[in-house]
Amino acid sequence: MKPLVSIITPVFNAERYIATSITSVLGQTYLNWELILVDDCSTDCSLDVISRFTSVHQNIFLFTNEKNSGAAVTRNRGTKEAKGKYIAFLDADDVWFPTKLEKQISFMETKGLDVSFSSYNLIDEQGNSLHKQIKALKVLTYNKLLKCNYVGNLTGVYNTQTLGKIYTKNLRKRQDWLLWLETVKKTKQPVLGIQESLANYRVQSNSMSSNKLGLIKYNYSVYKKGLHFSTLKSIYCMLLFLFEYAFIKSQNTIDLPKI
Repeated sequence: MKPLVSIITPVFNAERYIATSITSVLGQTYLNWELILVDDCSTDCSLDVISRFTSVHQNIFLFTNEKNSGAAVTRNRGTKEAKGKYIAFLDADDVWFPTKLEKQISFMETKGLDVSFSSYNLIDEQGNSLHKQIKALKVLTYNKLLKCNYVGNLTGVYNTQTLGKIYTKNLRKRQDWLLWLETVKKTKQPVLGIQESLANYRVQSNSMSSNKLGLIKYNYSVYKKGLHFSTLKSIYCMLLFLFEYAFIKSQNTIDLPKI
């Protein structure tokens, strides 16, 4: 029997997109999965939308926070509830391609990997293709990841049997980067990126990548508060990040054919 994959989806006021996200999981050709949705006190109709799925699918589970706690606490709650050999993440506004899990789990099982990730495509708020692809690195090291978050969280998967469950620190932003830093640091196996796009990432108008000052602020917080680097080392790492980010913007995003 194929190993169980636990998919963790934090939810906060996601009524506009959550059905599409869940449907992309239901459409997976890989069948042995559980979807763990954790609602962070949504004030819209997210719970109503989710209940339509939990009422008919026994492998979709909903948990709710007692108070609004942020993305880190919400993801950690999902990790605590997970029962799978593998843990994967899918944000409430992103979408997986149907063969995502099948290809990625086969890739990891065949090569004996603890961690993997993949390329992904960009879509706008309405779900239209932006004809852009974020290309995954073929091999990712901890030092490379320290310069910039090369793991698209919607594509990352790790093995809990070899690495244990990994929880992230409660920073306001960039908790996913901290999680993958910890994950990559723990593994003794190579971390490989699948070159094929396996998901769509929805670019929001208020996303952090569109706010350059916010990006710098929260990345510095990863070094200083998340990794407990000294001020001098944090500034040094930020300079490395700025050079790396400029390189990524010029090289890593490639055009896709317009169909």
